[in-house]
Amino acid sequence: MIKFDKFVLKNGLRVIVHKDNTTPTVAFNLLYNVGARDENPKKTGFAHLFEHLMFGGSVNIPDFDKPIQMVGGENNAFTNNDITNYYITLPKENIETAFWIESDRMLSLAFSEKSLEVQRNVVVEEFKQRYLNQPYGDVWLLLHPLAYKMHPYNWATIGKDISHIQNAKMKDVKDFFYGHYAPNNAILTVAGNVKTSEVKMLAEKWFGMIEPRKITKRNLPKEPVQEKPQTKKVIRDVPYDAIYKLYHTCGRMHKDYHTTDLISDLLANGKSSRLYNSLVKDKAMFAELDGFVMGTIDPGLFVITGKLMKGVSMKDADNAILNELAKLEKDITERELEKVKNKYEANIVLSEMSVLNKAMNLGYYELLGDAGMINSEIDKYRSVTIKDVIRLTKKIFVKNNCSTLFYHSNK
Repeated sequence: MIKFDKFVLKNGLRVIVHKDNTTPTVAFNLLYNVGARDENPKKTGFAHLFEHLMFGGSVNIPDFDKPIQMVGGENNAFTNNDITNYYITLPKENIETAFWIESDRMLSLAFSEKSLEVQRNVVVEEFKQRYLNQPYGDVWLLLHPLAYKMHPYNWATIGKDISHIQNAKMKDVKDFFYGHYAPNNAILTVAGNVKTSEVKMLAEKWFGMIEPRKITKRNLPKEPVQEKPQTKKVIRDVPYDAIYKLYHTCGRMHKDYHTTDLISDLLANGKSSRLYNSLVKDKAMFAELDGFVMGTIDPGLFVITGKLMKGVSMKDADNAILNELAKLEKDITERELEKVKNKYEANIVLSEMSVLNKAMNLGYYELLGDAGMINSEIDKYRSVTIKDVIRLTKKIFVKNNCSTLFYHSNK
């Protein structure tokens, strides 16, 4: 049981405090309720751009990293389709530095043309290196629009096209910042050997004076039911043929999410999983084979990815995966299901030894609706039955619900 306190500042900033007196380190996690799905389809990649811009200097602090490093801290951030998350770990004695520096960049960035140009070039270079010039790098640029036609999950976090960031103007950047990076659109979690009264005092001191902002209204058109299979074939300069199969699934808050997640574990979590045992180990059809649930807040995807062994045809590889999916609804055992439940629980218990993981998870569950959900997740996974697995297997893994990318090697 992870205990925590929670309060809300007058400007709407939600604050969660978790006391952990086993560590001298404090985790300071600031989650903004903005991700790639909040972008204008003609101006994508902005959430990810801001992950970089937020380190380029704020209104009163020209260098973000140096003050953190001087007090023995570390910091980083990540962006996905749904959220942007900034985090700092530092010694308890220096916790006020985190409040000072994060509040200043929430107040306002420096918004200099020089900073924008520097960070824009960094993101453009990242786009080229990771997505255009790396083997299999463009996979997600192809998969998102293959599976989504209406919902803004239609594009990857990096953006639809490199030109969107290349052409980003200062007005675009400011509009995005003031429409999303605000106290009333954020959740601050502080975890470590701290007192709630101390965190409340510091939160009021550093964040309390920041005015709430008008948050940009979301436009999240519902993705229609896929009525026929989607396929795409590409040829690239890569060493192996690869196949990517996407199936539409429920969102993170749906009652079927935990079952769907366990299905991915049954199929592809580790060397004892079905796909590995059958198609990598026994039949040697794949060099690599993986499966996972995207875990997005809105209805998401069940993803299966595989790199084929030389000499294996794309058709045979595809059929082999389909056969394994079909088997799942017929011969699953209680022992097999219990095994993946135990593995999930062990991973959760292990991850919660990290004060930073606890801070991140508390913030995320609060965004989903209630930080207290962190204490009920194991029970939800434990309650999944074989009947649930069979029902969802039959529902998800159907031909019309599938989008397949055939990624051919030119070698």
